[in-house]
Amino acid sequence: MQLPSIDDLGDISGKRVLVRVDFNVPLADRQGTLVVTDDFRIRSALPLFRELQNRGAQVTACTHLGRPNGAAVDKYSVKPVRDHLDSLIDGVDLLENLRFSPGEEGNDRAFGVALTDSYDCFVNEAFGVSHREHASIMVPPTLIPSAAGPNLAHEVETLTGLLTNPLRPFVAIVGGAKVADKIGITKVLVDKADAVIVGGGMAFTFWKALGRSIGDSLVDLSRIDEVGELLATGRVHIPDDVWALPVGSPFGVGGEETPSHFVGNVPDGFMALDIGPESAQRFAKILATAGTVLWNGPMGVFEDPRLASGTRLIAEALATSKAISVVGGGDSAAAVEQFGVAERMSFISTGGGASLELLEYGDLPGLRALRGE
Repeated sequence: MQLPSIDDLGDISGKRVLVRVDFNVPLADRQGTLVVTDDFRIRSALPLFRELQNRGAQVTACTHLGRPNGAAVDKYSVKPVRDHLDSLIDGVDLLENLRFSPGEEGNDRAFGVALTDSYDCFVNEAFGVSHREHASIMVPPTLIPSAAGPNLAHEVETLTGLLTNPLRPFVAIVGGAKVADKIGITKVLVDKADAVIVGGGMAFTFWKALGRSIGDSLVDLSRIDEVGELLATGRVHIPDDVWALPVGSPFGVGGEETPSHFVGNVPDGFMALDIGPESAQRFAKILATAGTVLWNGPMGVFEDPRLASGTRLIAEALATSKAISVVGGGDSAAAVEQFGVAERMSFISTGGGASLELLEYGDLPGLRALRGE
């Protein structure tokens, strides 16, 4: 996919460049002051900022933060982010939260025109929101010379390359809670990959399609026929054993009840919340032979130490694998960070929903805008 680069902007010395970034970063209260607790996304944009400055441009960044729903809400002000950015680089301004205006999420052209009014060029370095038809993504490329940032371009190249020319065997891991959120990409991956591992809450719709008892685990009865067709391909691997808790037992950080281990079926009154040890080991053996692995979605409620073993073992198996490992999605990225193996992944995508849509549809609205389509 050909996207315009910053080289295509020509001589930008003395020009004002607006950069759309995704600085929707976590904040925490520290002695009455909100501070950034994870600056990965901010640091990732610094090379682009420096490159633009080295070429003589004046750089201004813009981002959304949280969900203020089109109103100026103090707790969603970008001031803590701006302060952190100022501590990392000089001379880069950061505009106030784009979503303070309803025109941003409404893709209002007038808002986009006002946003770009005093700028000469635009760079989209916000892959994680490029699947959204929002004004700051869609309108600037129709008004001023525009380019893809290097991180966005690399994300697109890496993810599209998985479907066009992966090193085989190509193994995909799909997890998370809801089948409805992942059924589209799972169909694509079953067609493109040599094996698809399914875990997390979505696995129990597959169990139901096989006639297994799932107790009170998550299920989407409207997708039974679809997942049955996927199972019939013989390329889908689902867990056979699970860790489960009684319905109503608290799970997440601070839960105390010991999970029960079930094989093949889950009895009524229990909810399965992690893949079991036998399944984790079986999946790890599949990963050990892979040439390329795409991972999107955890195997269980890994934030809870009692229900983290499945996701941890997958993360560790990827870390020791010789495969090209591509981690897409916020939860999967958080998992490899939590288990201390992030640096051993080949690539970690910054965009969860954007990654899935690009893989499923082969394009994104923000990319089409940059191409002038």
